[in-house]
Amino acid sequence: MRVNEYKEFVLNGTLLNREQALELAEQDVDELADAADQIRNYFCKNMFDLCAIINAKSGRCSEDCKYCAQSIHYRANVTEYPLLSTERLLDAALTHEEKGIMRFSAVTSGRSLSDAEVDALTESYREIAGRSGISLCGSHGLLTLEQFIQLKQAGLTRYHNNLETSEGYFKKVCTTHTYKEKIAAIQNAQKAGLEVCSGGIIGLGEEMKDRIEMALALRELQIASVPINFLNPIKGTPFENLPKLSLEEIRKSIAVFRFILPKAVLRLAGGRGLLSDQGACLFRGGANAAISGDMLTTSGNGIQEDRKMIESLGFDLKRL
Repeated sequence: MRVNEYKEFVLNGTLLNREQALELAEQDVDELADAADQIRNYFCKNMFDLCAIINAKSGRCSEDCKYCAQSIHYRANVTEYPLLSTERLLDAALTHEEKGIMRFSAVTSGRSLSDAEVDALTESYREIAGRSGISLCGSHGLLTLEQFIQLKQAGLTRYHNNLETSEGYFKKVCTTHTYKEKIAAIQNAQKAGLEVCSGGIIGLGEEMKDRIEMALALRELQIASVPINFLNPIKGTPFENLPKLSLEEIRKSIAVFRFILPKAVLRLAGGRGLLSDQGACLFRGGANAAISGDMLTTSGNGIQEDRKMIESLGFDLKRL
């Protein structure tokens, strides 16, 4: 009864609070997922967004995020290379566009970028924007307002910076930068006129309350695109032995996110390939977007296979 009651609240424009979301998380997962899918359909129709990323600068990261293979603090086996050339990034963008990808994101390791690297990316984004119709997203850490403005003028339309988890749990995930620094970067990107894509990772050892608090923070920041990663424990990182979440826990988390963020694009990201159905049950339970192709240091899902699955579920591919 509480699921349907809260569903009607959301459909009528009521924003759920922390206590209501926690109560929802205790309900039957099938009922919860079905209601979340109804909310998704009401606010987002059957539109589905498919994007792809490229690891544009790999390894030697100064930050100590405990899930990440690219950190210099850990002993994970990862390929290292500097910022990719304009030619490499352009070729990747055009290839993904040919395959039906609507948004392409370059992702760089490190706390931020030097001015010289931002200048190089400015050239790359300007070239890609001039020679393709693909939308451009970037993920380059904690940039300054001036750097955001520069990239926006070059053709970047969206910026990605995950909160990762709740503010209270964040210090157990990373100590070399703060939650407040992340929020400041997000707000600077917004000031520069960029859309923002921000979400996090579930399965870091956090509790459901942490996921809910992250979702509420994203709602307060008015984030429209929310990527949800499922931890893929990587050997050599501090989180290599964390247990993988059960499918029931994942389904419940996605459904609760939809209740809290009814109009958002909920984007399944890293770790989706670990699921036996590649996330199909989650697309029937509130999610309506995905990152396709390979992730940063792990394999992902094939683009053509994803397109077939998405269409078989009754979605229409559209840039969101």
